[in-house]
Amino acid sequence: MKITLHQINICELVNGFENNEEEGVVGYGGRLNIRPKYQREFVYSESQQQEVINSIFKGFPLNVMYWVKNEDGTFELLDGQQRTLSICSYFVGEYFSNVNGNLRGFDNLAADEKETFLEYPLQIYICEDGTDSEKIDWFKIINIAGERLTNQEMLNAVYSGEWVTALKRRFSKSNCVAYQMGSKYLTGEPIRQAYLETTLKWISRGNVERYMAEHQHDKDCDAEWQYFQDVINWVKKLFPNYRTFMKGVAWGDLYNEHGRRTDLKASQLEERICKLVEDDDVRNQRGIFAYLLTGDERTLNLRAFSDNQKQKAYQQQKGYCAICHNHFDIKEMEADHITPWSQGGHTVQENCQMLCRPCNRRKSNK
Repeated sequence: MKITLHQINICELVNGFENNEEEGVVGYGGRLNIRPKYQREFVYSESQQQEVINSIFKGFPLNVMYWVKNEDGTFELLDGQQRTLSICSYFVGEYFSNVNGNLRGFDNLAADEKETFLEYPLQIYICEDGTDSEKIDWFKIINIAGERLTNQEMLNAVYSGEWVTALKRRFSKSNCVAYQMGSKYLTGEPIRQAYLETTLKWISRGNVERYMAEHQHDKDCDAEWQYFQDVINWVKKLFPNYRTFMKGVAWGDLYNEHGRRTDLKASQLEERICKLVEDDDVRNQRGIFAYLLTGDERTLNLRAFSDNQKQKAYQQQKGYCAICHNHFDIKEMEADHITPWSQGGHTVQENCQMLCRPCNRRKSNK
């Protein structure tokens, strides 16, 4: 693989710039593919774009960029997409930047200022004669500065193709269909691949990379999109009364284990949710849904007895375990609910007893 350093001016980069979203983004006289399939979505904020323009007018050097030269003489942008789009978008008037103390777009610049901008030199490393895997490896290595790639963005690069392109169309746009359908239930930003990563984690049961390797050459993402719809529709049917703490629950994992159950009734679950929400001992309301489906109290992060409550119970028992009646130091004992929480017992002083660790373990295992 041959790598050489070149210098081009901004006027060469922005020549023939076109941003057709789904159709692609090109520059450099139509010879540079600015958004190849393995590239991420644009994530710079306007202030970050303005900093790029500010650096240009101050004559500060921008970080080197990386291109790949194809056999037909065209190029693909390997690293530097955010800076490149910031430059090109400013040139075509998509935003303003502070230039010499005034907020101006490119068309507002004086002739000498336009020349300063267009003649600014960019340092480009161009790679050629490499295999696809070598190019991707290089992409992974050089991505060490600026807006770091997320794990999912990196996997998108490694397993690029029709399937990933289709996935990004459904799950990775700012207002994509996945966001429109599931924004109340998922956290993160679609544009940084959070929705795609979450969905793939769910459908692959945690093994995203293996799943992507197996499906890289699929022609569409119909199976993944149908799965996502099934999960969200299942949640809406089972828990129709939306609550803000439903956002961020691992819904796909719950669906994988309980989606086929026929014993779950929305009205009964709602009644139990109301009681759990009002229970002061429940410290993790987001865990309510997993508890209702699994019965695992640990998902609720139930309130524990305070050190003061433990000390009072220890003194009342004079250091003796409430079950085996042997004497222990308080450090060798644990607080226990006399009436279990599941049977209506609360974390109050009257319901606290101290047990030695072996007795408490045996009681917990019953």
